[in-house]
Amino acid sequence: MPDDRTGTSAGDPAASIRLLWRARLAQPAARPGPRPTLSVDRLVEAAIELADAEGMTALTMRRLAERLATKPMSLYRYVPGRAELVDLMLDRVYEGMPRTPHGGTDWRARVRALADANRALYLAHPWAAELSTLRPPLGPGQLAKYEHELGAFAGSGLSDREVDDALTLVLSFVRANAADALAAERSRAASGLDDRGWWAVAGPILSGLVTDDAYPLASRIGSAAGEARGSAHDPEHAYEFGLEVILSSLGVLAAGASDAG
Repeated sequence: MPDDRTGTSAGDPAASIRLLWRARLAQPAARPGPRPTLSVDRLVEAAIELADAEGMTALTMRRLAERLATKPMSLYRYVPGRAELVDLMLDRVYEGMPRTPHGGTDWRARVRALADANRALYLAHPWAAELSTLRPPLGPGQLAKYEHELGAFAGSGLSDREVDDALTLVLSFVRANAADALAAERSRAASGLDDRGWWAVAGPILSGLVTDDAYPLASRIGSAAGEARGSAHDPEHAYEFGLEVILSSLGVLAAGASDAG
């Protein structure tokens, strides 16, 4: 049965930390007996492949063992369980993110670049957008990502606490938007209809119900938005609009801090 925990750091914290930082920690002497046929790295790679293909609900130790042509119990030689494995998976995809040196570009351009990189990660690994990271997996991938993203705000004039708050705001927005984009894609695939096709069916029925008299604002503004974007909600438009609003607002906050200084 799939584990219903959908957040990181849901398992044994000590075990997760040791596994995440295993490359930098002294390893215990090898146990006597046959040499292992797998490795932690291979388990993590296979788990990511499975989650990418079928989602987190498909990620069970049994399914992973089938993918690796081994027995489920043999996997526990490498990881304590699914929860710790999820930490390793997310840290691995974090570690693989591109990190272009920030250089001399404007800080707003750097923040936009980090937002774009995170959105690309979620679209490539949809399961990552489903995971709560209120307790992040504090491995080398997570720490390298955090260090790089904090550096994007250099020269903004924001205080250290404001930089951390601003980064949290940007990443939360990106994750929510990516989740919407992924949900929209799943809906199109399941229904066989794109947004225009859906409205072609629903519109004639709603036209007699959503009238200008009953819902004047919803009718006028909703019609204008729908005509402009071809749907009630366009995740791509929402991303561009929302990110621009966030960057503009952070610019105002930074300017205020500069004036106060």
